[in-house]
Amino acid sequence: MGLTKLALKLAAAPPEIESFSSYLFIGPHPDDIEIGCGSTAAKLAAEGKQVTFLILTDGRYGDGFSGGIKGDELAALRKQESVAAAAKLGVKDVRFLDLCDGGFYDYEDMIRGIAKTAGECVPDLIFAPDPYTGRECHVDHLNAGRAAAHVAYLAPYPGIMGRLEAGAADVQGIAFYMTAKPNRYVKVTKEMFDRQNEALFGCHTSQFPEGTAETKQLQMYLKLRSADFGLRNFCAHAEGFRVLGQTHMHCIPETV
Repeated sequence: MGLTKLALKLAAAPPEIESFSSYLFIGPHPDDIEIGCGSTAAKLAAEGKQVTFLILTDGRYGDGFSGGIKGDELAALRKQESVAAAAKLGVKDVRFLDLCDGGFYDYEDMIRGIAKTAGECVPDLIFAPDPYTGRECHVDHLNAGRAAAHVAYLAPYPGIMGRLEAGAADVQGIAFYMTAKPNRYVKVTKEMFDRQNEALFGCHTSQFPEGTAETKQLQMYLKLRSADFGLRNFCAHAEGFRVLGQTHMHCIPETV
């Protein structure tokens, strides 16, 4: 590690996730928040923090295990599954942009939708999938992460948010989930981890039917990831995030 990076790392540490009171979780699809950070959402909600879920696309093309349900019918079902899953995590404020799954939308509409929601719920911290892993290939995940970062940095500026027909919000940073380079962790209990699994595998059944190979693989992955991050933090379970504060999001790449 170079001297510049070391000095900046000590002087400008990434924000502590649990130090805030208001959070906006952004999911590209109806099940991504539960996969990427369900335990953390459950913990924050249980602590009485303000937690809002924003689902960007309708998931209409995730019909591989839907039993033949497609199109508008599947989109409506997945919205129901999202609300039920959020309730399992203790989250009541669930919002939808209803953009078409698979990248069939105007990217500017995604930015404006996120900006409007941020202006309404005024989050301190925004969660979104990490678009900069070098491995992520899904266009909706990439767009969601980039659009969320766009809004997270510019949200405090009333003039810019006004151009997006949104109110300003004093966003302090962004926490990327589904990341390969976490720099902050949230310790969670087994109860929170179990809630994550109940929300994902008990509610999103159109995507993860019980007993399929894909469901078993994801269950195993979540167990291993939670245990790995927990081991790094001397606990049984944890979730990891790449957190950027306002300082890190502009001009100073050495800080993270």
